[in-house]
Amino acid sequence: MFLEKSSKEQKAGWIEVVCGSMFSGKTEELIRRIKRANIAQQQTVIFKPSIDTRYAEEDVVSHDRRAVESIPVNSSEQILLMYGDATVIGIDEAQFFDDELPRVCNQLANRGIRVIVAGLDMDFQGNPFGPIPALLAIAEYVTKVHAICMRCGKLAQFSHRTVSNDKIVMLGETDTYEPLCRECYIAATQEHKPPAR
Repeated sequence: MFLEKSSKEQKAGWIEVVCGSMFSGKTEELIRRIKRANIAQQQTVIFKPSIDTRYAEEDVVSHDRRAVESIPVNSSEQILLMYGDATVIGIDEAQFFDDELPRVCNQLANRGIRVIVAGLDMDFQGNPFGPIPALLAIAEYVTKVHAICMRCGKLAQFSHRTVSNDKIVMLGETDTYEPLCRECYIAATQEHKPPAR
């Protein structure tokens, strides 16, 4: 779908967003695109939010344990200061970044950089998550990936939290989240609602 052009041909950048639920392969797809850019001998760098230490302090790691070196940052503004000579920039777990991320991505794309962003499009309550909605609006290319529903086997787009915790940001894996289709997600959320008085 995306051709890795030589940096000499590249005059304008663009933004690609890979979004979906937990366990849908977003980070795997980000890593795949970065590896292809490396094969094309393009300068690449990946950033991730410093709060994401689930698998590694510095590497971006997919749920199937594929890893690639990354730079943890505390704010999206730091990306502008740290990308160096990269012509392809990956940003993982974008939902955890601040609301300045779309502006930062636009600035990078306007400088001729290909920006690949991966993140959850919805939180565990089924609401749009962090800066992802704004990124979807400004991206040239959007790829929505799906997991498999853990209850019925259909395509899943919801990240259902299986533990009791109301925090919007809560890092977790299969012990805390399960991907569900719409029908199973509605049923699961009804199970946990307190009875009406």
